Amino acid sequence: MTGSESGGPPLLRRGAGGAAVRDVQGRLAEGGIPVVVDGEYGPKTEAAVRAFQERRGLRVDGICGPETWSALVESRFRLGDRLLSLRRPMMRGDDVAELQRRLNALGFDAGREDGILGPETETAVRHFQRQAGLAPDGILGPATHAALDRLGGLAAGSVASVRERESLRSTRRLEDCRLFVMTDPELADLGRAVAEAVETTGATVVLDTSGADYSVLTAEANRLEADVFLALLSGSEGCTQCAYFANQTFRSESGYNAAARLTDELRAVTGTVEAPIGRTYRLLRETRMAAVVCELVAPSSAEQPKADALAAAIVTGVRRALEEPPSPSD
Repeated sequence: MTGSESGGPPLLRRGAGGAAVRDVQGRLAEGGIPVVVDGEYGPKTEAAVRAFQERRGLRVDGICGPETWSALVESRFRLGDRLLSLRRPMMRGDDVAELQRRLNALGFDAGREDGILGPETETAVRHFQRQAGLAPDGILGPATHAALDRLGGLAAGSVASVRERESLRSTRRLEDCRLFVMTDPELADLGRAVAEAVETTGATVVLDTSGADYSVLTAEANRLEADVFLALLSGSEGCTQCAYFANQTFRSESGYNAAARLTDELRAVTGTVEAPIGRTYRLLRETRMAAVVCELVAPSSAEQPKADALAAAIVTGVRRALEEPPSPSD
């Protein structure tokens, strides 16, 4: 089975072989990752996949699954390679992320620089086109691209990041908010403990422990217009770590703030929490609110605190993220 732009190869790991592996190797090589294109998923290919995952902010496991494959496909696009417009499903790619970065730097709020062309980005393109004297059709074609190139070096920063930082000054009570909490099926007990702790505050909580496809879960959280999205997943590194959305050019300020507060509270009960880390996981990239993925030590670990202690720490962290404005040093 050969990968395609819309589908992709099956789950590939060490020991696999064939056309799908050759396709992955070819894409890695195109992206500047040293790898031999021989159709054999051996140690060197696994190391190349790990290097790509680290570069892209993905989970580093050396396995080419759906998220890694999607990132490989998206990494091929450069701004100007194709027409960009609002479609269903939404267009994705490094070219979209570059478009968002340039618009945000010029003061046209394209939203998070997540490489997903949604309504915010289309609106920003229209505003830019009006200012540039172009037909405001919301489509990035040759004329709009040329206008962006002419102005590309005239500004720096991101208006979207500024907007997120400003929004953090407006604190909200946890009791007035809606949380979407999801867990791996094996962490369902912890998820229920978190949901119960949230409910005691008077806040609204939606809990999902089904293990459903991540895109389905993020779409549901967006549909419900949750204020906070929290994913509790089993980690593989022997310690707990909280991740927020960030890539090479953009950081979700609300996500970082929530991850930092949760890290403080979880460290107090586990003692093994690493610093918050920016990642491009689908759960973080596709959600439209403050989102954190907490990768926890294995639930069978003797060092794992009881669910109620973890739940209390998590709820306190979320409350602080909502109710305490970040300090200047954050």
